[in-house]
Amino acid sequence: MNEESTSKRILVNNETASSEVPHDILVVASKLKNYIKARHGLNTSADVIERISDIIRSRCDEAAVWARSDGRKTLMDRDFK
Repeated sequence: MNEESTSKRILVNNETASSEVPHDILVVASKLKNYIKARHGLNTSADVIERISDIIRSRCDEAAVWARSDGRKTLMDRDFK
């Protein structure tokens, strides 16, 4: 192997401006509500669904940083630390 093929690639940060990123709900509300009801016997307000989506976005952003720092273009389960 030559030196060039063993070195890691450096990826350029290509984050999209926050105004271009959709702020959609990222979970199936009925599935989450059914889980909470079955597991804990509680009802779930609509605000919880929005908050869970925010948490998912935040965790994905953090994981993307790990993937990029590892020189990958693919987000993997191991990036969620």
